[in-house]
Amino acid sequence: MAKKELPSIGGQSFEALKQVNDHDAEYWSARGLQPLLGYSQWRRFEDAIKRAQTSCEQSGNDPADHFAGAGKMVELGSGSQRAVEDYQLSRFACYLIAQNGDPRKPEIE
Repeated sequence: MAKKELPSIGGQSFEALKQVNDHDAEYWSARGLQPLLGYSQWRRFEDAIKRAQTSCEQSGNDPADHFAGAGKMVELGSGSQRAVEDYQLSRFACYLIAQNGDPRKPEIE
C-alpha cells in the first residue's frame, strides 16, 4: 500500500508553509493552508476550521492552544491595505482541519 503524500501546490508543500514564532514554536497560517487544502473561499475554509475547533474541544484539548486568532494585512488592487482574519495553527490544528474538511476535495480525500 502506497503512503499518501501531503498535497503540494506549485511546489509549495505543507512543511514549506511552516513558520516559527518568537518562542520557537512552529505554526501555519490558516490563509496559507487554505489553498493547499483546495479551498478557494475563506468562508468555506472557516467552516472547516470551526468544525476542527469543535473536534479539538471534544478530544479534551483547549482550542485556544491550537487555533490562535491573528490578523493579517493584505494588499488590495488599489494599492491600499485591509485587515483580514487569520489563525496561527498548530500541527494538530492543521490535522484536525484536514480531518474535518470537505471530503469531496481531492486534496482532503
